[in-house]
Amino acid sequence: MPQTAEGSAEVSSSAASFWYNLNRINEMLLSRFPSEVEIPTRLSTPRFSKTSLVRVSKFRHTYGRVGKKEDCYEGLKTTRLSHDGSICAVNTKFIAVVVESAGGGVFTVLPIQQTGRIPIGYPKVCGHTGPITDIKWNPFNENVVASSSDDTTIKLWKIPDCGLVDNMTECWKNLQGHLKKVGHLEWHPTAKDILLSAGNDQRCIVWNVASVAAAHIIRAHSDSILSLAWNRDGSLFATTSKDKRIRVVDPRTEDIVAQGEGHPGSKTSKVIFLDNRRLLTTGFSRLSERQFAIWDTDNMQKPLMQENLDISSGILTPYYDFDTKILFIAGKGDGNIRYYEVVEDAPYIFYLSQYLSSSPQGGLGQMPKKGVNAQKCEIVRFYKLHTMKDTIEPLSMIVPRKSELFQEDLFPPTSGVTSSMTSEEWLSGMNRGPVLVSFKELMQNSSAPVGRAVSKEAFACESGMPNNSMLFDSYSEVQRRVPGSIRNIMRLSGSDFEPFLSYHGEKLDDEKASDSGCHKTLQQCESFTKYECNRFSREKLNCQKLNSVNNNHSHLANGTPGTEDELRKAFVVHSNEIKRLRDTLAVKDLLIQELEGQLGQLRLAKNIINNARPIERVLESQ
Repeated sequence: MPQTAEGSAEVSSSAASFWYNLNRINEMLLSRFPSEVEIPTRLSTPRFSKTSLVRVSKFRHTYGRVGKKEDCYEGLKTTRLSHDGSICAVNTKFIAVVVESAGGGVFTVLPIQQTGRIPIGYPKVCGHTGPITDIKWNPFNENVVASSSDDTTIKLWKIPDCGLVDNMTECWKNLQGHLKKVGHLEWHPTAKDILLSAGNDQRCIVWNVASVAAAHIIRAHSDSILSLAWNRDGSLFATTSKDKRIRVVDPRTEDIVAQGEGHPGSKTSKVIFLDNRRLLTTGFSRLSERQFAIWDTDNMQKPLMQENLDISSGILTPYYDFDTKILFIAGKGDGNIRYYEVVEDAPYIFYLSQYLSSSPQGGLGQMPKKGVNAQKCEIVRFYKLHTMKDTIEPLSMIVPRKSELFQEDLFPPTSGVTSSMTSEEWLSGMNRGPVLVSFKELMQNSSAPVGRAVSKEAFACESGMPNNSMLFDSYSEVQRRVPGSIRNIMRLSGSDFEPFLSYHGEKLDDEKASDSGCHKTLQQCESFTKYECNRFSREKLNCQKLNSVNNNHSHLANGTPGTEDELRKAFVVHSNEIKRLRDTLAVKDLLIQELEGQLGQLRLAKNIINNARPIERVLESQ
């Protein structure tokens, strides 16, 4: 039966009477039992809209959008080793992923625009002698990436703007100081050339990368360190350890500022800073329930709030956007990502929604805020590593808006690429917040607009290739002339169309010789494969520094390795070369069989036509 106006008025008056009486009871209890009873100091009527009982928020309808197939990275066999560190790191230029290997830790670095299927023999970074546990990009130099490994070392690699040309085995800088494997890395959020590391030797080391030396060594832990994180201005860092305690440490005095009992579960717990004062941790209860909690560093005796999520074995990893105050929680092996809005007052956090997927994730890489697409109202972009297939797909978290104008409330001033102080200033005791820049000005002033898809013409111009977009189009047209069966073999194997370019390029050249400028383009297309075009662009950018790698390879091949490290490097180089040759040989065998089959079909068709001609003549004569 529909509700009348009198019934609605009666319900609203009853609700108001209920809250009035509840406040009266609260005041009476506080006056009679001021110390014995713990009662909330304020009970106010909640502010709801007339049509619903849902909290009003501009992020309420945030949803996740998966990238298209052409925007994904395929053919990357990510590592299957279980580590608590990050195996995928992203910035606006590159994406770095730890991949499977034998004889040492290996990761590969791809230009962010190089989507699609990655060739089997694509260059890798293979300088570690043990499995890689964590990789992190320098926030103030997007060409420098740091990697930690089981071999107790931290290596810094300087990647050229054009990407990798050949396997990189010589690092830019090598940091040695840990006694056991190094599990976690974190760059300082505001100071230049400051890196924090934590290892299984129960020590945290603050490195001055400029001098390649340990500035401070913190020996405040009694068990293995499970995670670490800087606060907003980099004056403190927090850790969780295997002894189930949360510690907040001053890295310059090497003292513990605050500590408390964390999650009681025995599995890994993670920690991040929500601001300079509050922490958020994820972990497990005694009953293996996954949970998260918010802490105040001024009082670590108990959390400000705590919430149980579910019962599962996957480790929860938090990701936080300082600009929008949105928290994302993703579990390893889960297909969903929960997201919350963080506020200053109690209850401190509000659940928004979750992204659901049937494909479990092996890890996530988060794009820095300056790399998101503001035109599509993309507040965060993740790169999801699939566990069931060798694919990395972009996942955009979007706030729907009807207007196509710049949304200033979604994109406030964000951290730029400039550090607020030097390493010497920070080590002397100075603290400064991050240098904030206008997101709108960052988009307008950037040579490659922030958050916009880079066109083929722009990518060719940036990489030093000939400024002729027809090179890409003609290459695609040549690919389409290759038989579909062979094209599928090429696609599945990750090989290129080099054996067919000359033959099909000649046909295409004859058909389109009359078109202006196409003849030159086809000659370029015959000379370069898709991978060779990238190599041409790398040569144009003067990547001669990597010649030392080739010299090192020839030295290892001609001479006898003198040390164990050289022997391991030679083993990695030769293993990769043998694997590449085997893959190439297998592809060639398949191509030969396919061509022989097609040749047999052509011969059969020719015989059928020859046999049918006498019959046609007889029919014509009749």
